[in-house]
Amino acid sequence: MNAPVAATEDLIYSVEDGIARLTFNRPQARNALTFAMYEQMAAICESINNDRSIKAMILTGAGDKAFASGTDISQFRAFKTAQDALDYEARIDRVLGALESCRVPVIAAIAGACTGGGAGIAACCDIRIGTESTRIGFPIARTLGNCLSMSNISRLVSLVGPARTKDLIFKARLVDAPEALALGLLNEVVPDVETLQRRADETAKLVASHAPITLEVTKEAVRRIRRTLSRDEGEDLILRAYMSEDFREGMDAFLNKRSPNWKGK
Repeated sequence: MNAPVAATEDLIYSVEDGIARLTFNRPQARNALTFAMYEQMAAICESINNDRSIKAMILTGAGDKAFASGTDISQFRAFKTAQDALDYEARIDRVLGALESCRVPVIAAIAGACTGGGAGIAACCDIRIGTESTRIGFPIARTLGNCLSMSNISRLVSLVGPARTKDLIFKARLVDAPEALALGLLNEVVPDVETLQRRADETAKLVASHAPITLEVTKEAVRRIRRTLSRDEGEDLILRAYMSEDFREGMDAFLNKRSPNWKGK
């Protein structure tokens, strides 16, 4: 058994018998991610790439209410300029790119809500296992009025197709477990959290027993097939969303627990 490699209050990381486990540990905030958590996740992926003893990784959220609910919205209060928006989306693209290109198979064990940036993280994983209570979606058209990163949109289109991507975002709905399984947002559904953790462990051990180079090249080949929108191609879209009055209104409404009053500008 290996000792824990790194741990913080908000993001716990350990390795045991070649299986890495990363837990989003803010259950009081539905496991919303801070910028520091994003950066630590990217650093962990880099460390795994340099440690051949690690064969697989499991991502999960503390508690049974949420896998991850995306970025902690309070951090958007500091956004003042166009560059703030561009820097944020560049960070998301870089961090999730590091997760997606992590050398080993990554298994998402998803209990409860998996929304916004949390759903983006799940989309980067290679295998997604949920429970009967799992709900997945990108409700930003109802909550904040911002946009997904260009890489997240590219991944979502690759997973479910352009029509279903627009359906999910336009309707701002959370998909329940059976539909998520049918759409390909989940690979498997189990009854409860206890079974979920056991099944994630079993799956991690299974893939860890297989030829690592086969898994690596297959994972990278699939990643290369999917075309990702570049930052230049999406910069105007990011600025239109994050510099809008609607985004300011959505953020204020969300933080003050009221319904937003959209203006369309």
